[in-house]
Amino acid sequence: MKLSIAVLFMTLASSVNSFNMVQTSPVRQATSLASATATTGVKRNKNFAKLAGGYLFPEIGRRRNAYLEKNPDANIISLGIGDTTQPIPSAILKGLVDGAAALGTKEGYSGYGAEQGKAPLRERISEVLYNGLIDPSEVFVSDGAKCDIQRIQNMFGPDVTSAVQDPSYPVYVDTSVMMGQTQELDEGKGQYDGIVYMECNEENGFFPDVAASPRADVVYICSPNNPTGVAATRAQLEQTVKTCKERGSILVFDAAYAPFIRSPDVPKSIFEIEGAKDCAIEVNSFSKYAGFTGVRLGWTVVPEGLKFSDGTPVRQDFNRVMTTSFNGASNIVQAGGLACLSDEGMKEIDNLIDYYLENAGILRKTFTELGYRVYGGTDAPYIFISLDGKSSWDTFSEILEKAEVVTIPGAGFGPGGEGFLRLSAFVPREGVIEACERLKKTMKR
Repeated sequence: MKLSIAVLFMTLASSVNSFNMVQTSPVRQATSLASATATTGVKRNKNFAKLAGGYLFPEIGRRRNAYLEKNPDANIISLGIGDTTQPIPSAILKGLVDGAAALGTKEGYSGYGAEQGKAPLRERISEVLYNGLIDPSEVFVSDGAKCDIQRIQNMFGPDVTSAVQDPSYPVYVDTSVMMGQTQELDEGKGQYDGIVYMECNEENGFFPDVAASPRADVVYICSPNNPTGVAATRAQLEQTVKTCKERGSILVFDAAYAPFIRSPDVPKSIFEIEGAKDCAIEVNSFSKYAGFTGVRLGWTVVPEGLKFSDGTPVRQDFNRVMTTSFNGASNIVQAGGLACLSDEGMKEIDNLIDYYLENAGILRKTFTELGYRVYGGTDAPYIFISLDGKSSWDTFSEILEKAEVVTIPGAGFGPGGEGFLRLSAFVPREGVIEACERLKKTMKR
């Protein structure tokens, strides 16, 4: 009897709870609806409204996912985004593991560090990667080159004119727009008024004639280049530095792909060029050096003698940006960075780079034999293929649908990239070989 009564009370309680849930459900729905449709009195940043569509690489991912939804059994190989795929080598990994383990000991624990980076790492970057050409105090360790480009833009502010290569890595243009340096997008040209677009094409070897372009306050150059895969020669960089010095411009040199340079006459750093410390900033990253795309570690070099027009050291203002908006790279990750720059770590990096360059050679050979004009792939992990005027987005879609291979349409890097296709060598070897077999059929002329 007692059990029956207990069951009865439980049933009634359950019914009451169910009733209450039903009764309150419309209220909750109304609250959710209000939250979803509510607006505030805060105006949107007008510069974000200028941005054209979404950022390139998420858009590629969206189209890839849309294809997979319709074709769930598809075996897609990605030659698209430049994300490393090989495991972090053992000596470098040990540096990360030991860095993490140290935090669990009284002697090894560390909290906030210097926003500019740990002194031993700044010293090793100066010694190993720059052969002492720059002082450790000029190195700012960060969470990556892409993040530092935004920080550099924050430092320059809205009242400068920027010049970019066309085609170029989208971050230079998009951050310029976000900072308010531009007017509206010219839909006809596919370019923003207020930015200087320096033409890079087959005729000029995909390197701009900076002297023939209108003057800009800040000039962005990437070498080895993303997306074209072309590395600037010493003579080209000497002329660029000369022009920037004559015009009083600051050159922002993106050297994120420097470790892929194998040609002895191609500079790995802008500071190998005489006079560069008077006009240049260099951004770089461990992402491609050691497979740190997900680990996140980079650096920016701002020479002590580089100054704004009023005589203020540029380093002083960049230091203010870093100390205000950044608490420093992870202590664990910086331990991994030190391991990268050990003798054993540098050997492991060379092996990784050789692996990806061999992939690039396979891709380059495949399209050369198919009769296409091919650029890059020797001092860079990217292959840039001429489509002889054919739409790059149409070709992207055709390859995805027929070969189940993801590529990057050149138009995504600016109007100058239309008619080209970018392929990435950051793929496991078996993926590269299989992709080439498929592309031989799809892209056969």
